[in-house]
Amino acid sequence: MNAFADSAVEAARLVVAGDPLLLAIVGRSLAVSATACALACGFGLLLGAWLAVARFSGRGLLLTLLNTLLALPSVVVGLAIYLLLSRSGPLGFLGWLFSFKAMVVAQTLLVLPVVTALTRQTIEDADRAHGEQLRSLGADSLVRALLLVWDERYALITVLIAAFGRAVSEVGAVMIVGGNIDGFTRVMTTAIALETSKGDLPLALALGLVLLGTMLLLNLAISALRSWRERVDGGAAEAAGVRGIEVAS
Repeated sequence: MNAFADSAVEAARLVVAGDPLLLAIVGRSLAVSATACALACGFGLLLGAWLAVARFSGRGLLLTLLNTLLALPSVVVGLAIYLLLSRSGPLGFLGWLFSFKAMVVAQTLLVLPVVTALTRQTIEDADRAHGEQLRSLGADSLVRALLLVWDERYALITVLIAAFGRAVSEVGAVMIVGGNIDGFTRVMTTAIALETSKGDLPLALALGLVLLGTMLLLNLAISALRSWRERVDGGAAEAAGVRGIEVAS
């Protein structure tokens, strides 16, 4: 059996046995990404919905900037947060550098443009379809945005799942601001990079399997949500058609 096969077998054993080191890294990684997504989604959903219905001077330029931020390199975000949180930086007094909080801030800034841009597009499309009706009922921009967010809640859940996938697979920013400290700031992606460089392939492969499994579960959740919504919408449309036939007859 070659080295790769041996490493793969050992990696599978670590996952099945629930190795404590593996579980600690996975738990920390999921906690950082979940916290970052919760913060980013709280701001991003509201900001994206407002941008979808608001009309003001400079909106086009702002949307161009927002779309540009979708391709923002994670190492650039990490560098910016590092400079802000370093001892000589404006936020150095917080003492957050190389901590859980610093990684959350970095991932929040990475995920925020994704949530905002996708929410803006989803709500703007819905506004084109239903906005005129809401305006005729006297709904202002804020009320219209909130109503459309609720109406498109299932599509926005997909946005949130995609945002979590972006956060949990990120490596550059958390490596810079977290420092990859064993037992404190080491997450799945940074641990994979470190263990690979050290030659500890079983642990790196085990973490890779868990990370791939996490992404697979996210995609399965998106597919299940989409299928469920299609069934619900199809059932509602069929029921409406039956009622229409009964009324006509």
